[in-house]
Amino acid sequence: MQTIAMFFLASVAVGGVAWVFLYPILSGERKAEQRMANVAKAEPAARVTRGHQKSRRDIIETTLKEFDERHKKSKRVPLSVRIAQAGLFWSKRQFFLLSAGIGVVMFLLGLFTGGGIPVGAALGFAGALGLPRWLLSYLKKRRENKFLDAFPDAVDIIVRGVKAGLPLLDCLKMITIDAPEPVKSEFRAIVETQAIGMLLGDACGKLYEQMPVPEANFFGIVIAIQQRSGGNLAEALGNLSRVLRDRKKMKAKIQAMSMEAKASASIIGSLPLAVMTLVWITSPQYISLLWTEPLGRMMLAASVLWMSMGVMVMKKMINFDF
Repeated sequence: MQTIAMFFLASVAVGGVAWVFLYPILSGERKAEQRMANVAKAEPAARVTRGHQKSRRDIIETTLKEFDERHKKSKRVPLSVRIAQAGLFWSKRQFFLLSAGIGVVMFLLGLFTGGGIPVGAALGFAGALGLPRWLLSYLKKRRENKFLDAFPDAVDIIVRGVKAGLPLLDCLKMITIDAPEPVKSEFRAIVETQAIGMLLGDACGKLYEQMPVPEANFFGIVIAIQQRSGGNLAEALGNLSRVLRDRKKMKAKIQAMSMEAKASASIIGSLPLAVMTLVWITSPQYISLLWTEPLGRMMLAASVLWMSMGVMVMKKMINFDF
């Protein structure tokens, strides 16, 4: 019965991963979306004003459409870009070797702890495919939070420098010296990209590719529009800084208002484990039937499965996206 239960858990894990990654390909859903996008894509009509020059409004609309199309094309992020977004300097080969090593260690751990081949295979599959990608997502999210904490101050440095009469490029160089990581490294990449011949607006637009947060997208759009159509850069960046700080305050307010729900979810999620531990301390013979009897092991496996689903649902309910 233990083998059947472990085989069932491994099958559920493999089936879930196959459903996420293989279903859009086999069902043709991805191709259908691409065909719909190609059909719906319309080339913007060129509007010519007096003197055969585009107006500021036309330039802004064209710039926004270019940014939107660029971001639609980059929805599927390559693995090398995801590694760079996490702040790591690994190659794809190093990442795959690390994933394989974790998978082998997890397989041997499940094999030699008495779980058998099914348990070892399930742990190895999770260690090779799940754990490294979860680590990338965690490091990426942590790096984005550090960037958002220091980014409004960097924009304020640019505003003060522009008001003092400094060129925009010199303001960016000041950020590469004084700002904390990862803002320093990202703006250094902008300066280096501009030094090899790329336009400054396009170089700032690439910030979103390495730091995929809306704030970086706003910054790239403002710089690109100012470079193409002119205008008061200090005022535009000042408004951007105020928007960034307001978003930061709103995020903190949402976190404060949702802490009660998060605390309740944490208590509900940890309650079964706490009760199980207390019962095992007080009456070990009473609860040991869960892992000594075949029916108990099956009930324990089903409980873990349903509890994991409940935790996932609660996590989805208390995570607010804005």
